[in-house]
Amino acid sequence: MKSPLLLLLIASVFLLAFGEGTLYETIIPNHFPQAEYQFKNNPLSKEKIALGRALFYDPLLSKDNSISCATCHSPFNAFAHSDHDLSHGINDQIGTRNAPALMNLAWQKSFMWDGAINHLDMQALAPIEHPKEMGESIDSVVIKLQNSPIYPTLFHQAYEDSTVTGERLLKAISQFQLTLVSANSKYDKYKKGTVEFTEQELKGYSLFQRHCNNCHQEPLFSSYEFANNGLPVDTSLNDFGRWGVTKKSEDSLLFKIPSLRNVNFSFPYMHDGRFKSLQKVLDHYSDGISPSATLSKELENPMELTDRDKVDLMAFLLTLDDKEFVFNKALGFPREVLLKK
Repeated sequence: MKSPLLLLLIASVFLLAFGEGTLYETIIPNHFPQAEYQFKNNPLSKEKIALGRALFYDPLLSKDNSISCATCHSPFNAFAHSDHDLSHGINDQIGTRNAPALMNLAWQKSFMWDGAINHLDMQALAPIEHPKEMGESIDSVVIKLQNSPIYPTLFHQAYEDSTVTGERLLKAISQFQLTLVSANSKYDKYKKGTVEFTEQELKGYSLFQRHCNNCHQEPLFSSYEFANNGLPVDTSLNDFGRWGVTKKSEDSLLFKIPSLRNVNFSFPYMHDGRFKSLQKVLDHYSDGISPSATLSKELENPMELTDRDKVDLMAFLLTLDDKEFVFNKALGFPREVLLKK
């Protein structure tokens, strides 16, 4: 039988990796599953995380030095983009999808709404080189970073030499993104037994488990699989989701299931940002499902939700907001680094 001390350590401390520089550890509740990310291939260190944080917030990564990762993934919106339905890039260009919230990325196997990227270490390459987003080439970014007044020093601190490479910068961005762990909401505290839900939140939790948990599975509040949730096609975008990657008919209109964590901060909702409020989302699932050949079987029968049910369900969804994550200054703009440029 394990000692109480050992059980406490197992429950509260999840060692992400031993970094090449400084040991980095983060606190993860014991109700989280094992991570998908292979940390042994990119061992975390505080120095690499600091480099990745600077890169994440630096518009130097875009062709005209106007767009950073944080432009579309604001920390105050759970690293989503609340100002626009669709992402905006260089030259005021508008993309075709809403920028998803970034959190708990270590537990995900694929990225983007259509799963086009299958590894976090490669994810940043897609927006950097997308003509309507950052519109830059990775080779040009490497040159700009090598010639910058701050990055050779930051790369030296992270990698023990100042050489900038595409692999190093992408892995450093991954390191910062891996620290975007949201696990301290009221829901998490309820699971740890340190707070109680209100009667309304408990009713909403019961409704959630009955109607939503198949796709938005606890505790990450997503299976991170792909599903057709009954949205009619926006004929101005003609976005058919995962079909665009696989060209398989069974993947038509399938999009990656987003996490509901911090959902109150990450509006607008859906892959095209068509819904501005949770009320609209719940109205869709109760009254707006569009039938199609690939519709998720869980949605073949609309959710029977009364107005009271919707209020209770929203009360539960608000327990998934993690304000300590959203307003964590350690994850925000690194003024002490980038303002030195």
